[in-house]
Amino acid sequence: MKRSLLFRGTGTALITPFTNQNEVDEHAIKKLVDYQIRGGVEALLPTGTTGESVTLSDEEQARVVAIVVKQAKGRVKVIAGAGSNSTAKAVILAKQMLAEGADGILSVAPYYNKPTQEGFYQHYAAIASEIDAPIVMYNVPGRTSSNIEAATTLRLANEFPNIVGIKEASGNFGQIMEILRSRPKGFGVWSGDDAITLPLIALGADGVVSVVSNEIPKRFSTMVRLCLKGNFAQATKIHNQLLDLMNFNFIESSPIPVKAVLAVMGMIKEKYRLPLVPLNDRHRPMMKSILKELGLI
Repeated sequence: MKRSLLFRGTGTALITPFTNQNEVDEHAIKKLVDYQIRGGVEALLPTGTTGESVTLSDEEQARVVAIVVKQAKGRVKVIAGAGSNSTAKAVILAKQMLAEGADGILSVAPYYNKPTQEGFYQHYAAIASEIDAPIVMYNVPGRTSSNIEAATTLRLANEFPNIVGIKEASGNFGQIMEILRSRPKGFGVWSGDDAITLPLIALGADGVVSVVSNEIPKRFSTMVRLCLKGNFAQATKIHNQLLDLMNFNFIESSPIPVKAVLAVMGMIKEKYRLPLVPLNDRHRPMMKSILKELGLI
């Protein structure tokens, strides 16, 4: 397949809402999808790590993606999380998500195994060889315990045209700049951290895969578009307004805070699957103060 930029702007790393019976909440998913699209995001990324994919069954993952695809109705790209620390399982999941209508997949770096750089290369090469659809790599060393180095990312980008980009959440500006400088045409680089989206776009990144856009899609996606147009003065004003919320979303393990926020906003029930638990009470006054300041409650 010929590589082209999958999306430019804001992709929301969608949370997965649950019912009081701890089942996937189909109604809440539909409501969230419409809220995101009305807010102006360019892509939706369900069943990633923010979507608690590790505690969803394969059947639940497929169901969530099917609901999002159906509700989106082609209005935005749907890029489904399909990662695993087993390469064979990652291939199976990718095929399942594509069968449900996803436009592409987001594939997190294998966690816990701690592959070598050659292991990372072989993992993504195997996935790319098995599916004919866009693949976005996801590098998040803080959650996986190992880092995909720039040389490995660029090797994969140059050898596999269906590997169309990377969500970079390493926080390593030197590494990300190396990818931005040397990437082939059409290979996307998206910030994996909301709070550094603005400086990364200034360096040439194509946008962000965002947590905060779950809560405040209109203002955040407006900020991202301003950055992409080079209007950093206006973008910085919005960035500074949203910074407390962006930081709050990681005061405990994500997606605990973002789900607590959405629950207070009346979008979802505050339900998680173990080992995640509800937000600690000591953080709730801060949350409500931030939300009142932003006019979200």
